[in-house]
Amino acid sequence: MDTTPDAGWVTFPSGPDEIRGYLALPARAAGGPPPPVIVMAHENLGLTRHREHVTERFAAAGYACLTVDLYSRAGGRPPQDFTTPEERRAKAFLAARDEQAVPDLQAGLDYLAGRTDVNAARAAVVGFCLGGGLALVWATRTDRLACAVPLYGLPELPAPYSPTGRTRSRIDIADQVRCPVQAHFGGADEVIPLDQVSRLTDALERSGRPTEVHVYEGAGHAYHDDTHPNHHPEAAGLTWERTLAFLREHL
Repeated sequence: MDTTPDAGWVTFPSGPDEIRGYLALPARAAGGPPPPVIVMAHENLGLTRHREHVTERFAAAGYACLTVDLYSRAGGRPPQDFTTPEERRAKAFLAARDEQAVPDLQAGLDYLAGRTDVNAARAAVVGFCLGGGLALVWATRTDRLACAVPLYGLPELPAPYSPTGRTRSRIDIADQVRCPVQAHFGGADEVIPLDQVSRLTDALERSGRPTEVHVYEGAGHAYHDDTHPNHHPEAAGLTWERTLAFLREHL
């Protein structure tokens, strides 16, 4: 049997808007059960070719994976009118703020639920950086997720990244998650202080849901991305193994 994932772009509604996403479906034997689904939330760089590749990797592992393009309304790219790296990040986060991006992820799951070739009753969210924080927020608002796997999601968004102009904390709501969570952080992350990881861990554990928080010594921010200067092969490999094991357990 051909094990190459079937992958490509799809569109679906989110409120009054048309959103796109990159969908990869696993190869399966005729008559086999439809696969469980992963809704993936990308980082502030957008739905890059690397993110497409990771979508395909999840499909090769047996999951239908949809990465929602959270910048669909802006032509598929985060804002480009910046003059400094910090301004770029701030504008990217504001363009995918919780109030818009979480409903877009939900719309992606609704789209999958309307397909007959996947099983959206068994669903997980995986998110990276910006998307990691969104995964945590979504997990506090729905009972439709079997588990959530955020990778280096910011526990606290700095004020310039927040539409309120004040720090937006995921730590304050983490005790409200409604599903098991496995979170991953780099021990040398230049963006996320380890004290925030510690406080997030405590909050997640107060939820009463199964919780795993892994910190990888020597790994920086975006360590899982093999196109990024911070790529850490050992941490990335172990993260992938742990993620797949967690998904197998809960999906």
